[in-house]
Amino acid sequence: MTPLDLVRLMPLMDRTQGIPSVTVGLIDGPVTMDHADLARARIHQIPGAIEGACSRVGSEACRHGTFVAGILCADRRSVAPAICPGCTVLVRPVFAEALTNGEHLPGTTPKELAAAIIECVEAGAGIINLSLALSRSSSNGEPELSAALDFAARRSVIVVAAAGNQGMVGSSAATRHPWVIPVVACDLKGRPAHQTNLGGSLGRHGLRAPDEGVTSLGSEGQPLTFGGTSVAAPFVTGAIALLWSEFPGATASEIKTAVNPARTSNRISIVPPLLDAWGAFGVLSTTRERRRIA
Repeated sequence: MTPLDLVRLMPLMDRTQGIPSVTVGLIDGPVTMDHADLARARIHQIPGAIEGACSRVGSEACRHGTFVAGILCADRRSVAPAICPGCTVLVRPVFAEALTNGEHLPGTTPKELAAAIIECVEAGAGIINLSLALSRSSSNGEPELSAALDFAARRSVIVVAAAGNQGMVGSSAATRHPWVIPVVACDLKGRPAHQTNLGGSLGRHGLRAPDEGVTSLGSEGQPLTFGGTSVAAPFVTGAIALLWSEFPGATASEIKTAVNPARTSNRISIVPPLLDAWGAFGVLSTTRERRRIA
């Protein structure tokens, strides 16, 4: 069993690599743009305080951004999952390459994240991937973040967010927002990973996706294998990008309902359902056929 097999992405990937008009906003670290396995990728930078390309390829921020980019849009012949290389990716870094105050993993503040979300929406993203954590030390900016997510909802931009790796029951200002699809990490048997966060809002609105055995691009050239909800989130983002490529006329609400029908139920579990990309394709195919007949 591979991560792609677990969430039934392979049949969808066999149909399409994605189309350029489907645009993913990658709010993460900078990306090694000159990586050989990203040479054909449609990656563009959104200008900001942090450059979209890496200046320090060995930094944690660069490793993280490049790894997640590989899951989404690396060459299909690479070691990475390379889910939607035909789609357009907009890189909007929020992780500085120089970490401070003893930090070991990159994070951002609610206010910084809010600004990045608005910029991605205004730049034309239809989906936004948030493989990141909010800094624990600051709740300042949470109203701005909520407003930015409201703005994404009004513009029908789907937001996918990592649930977090603290191994607790709870949510963040990003993952509890009703428009967001939070992603819980699981192993290759579909069991929640020991470090993943769980919770009521995650169970109602979210999905499970794999973080076990995921190898992607390393910023310094050698492949890397990581885990965590940051790794799981782009599996959901990539699946949505491929579904929208196959059904470009579908609405954001239709796509979200197809990938997680439980969103419309009174689900009370703290563990969300497993992503089923091929099942979602079937739901959208049926919807389109009904419209054709009607």
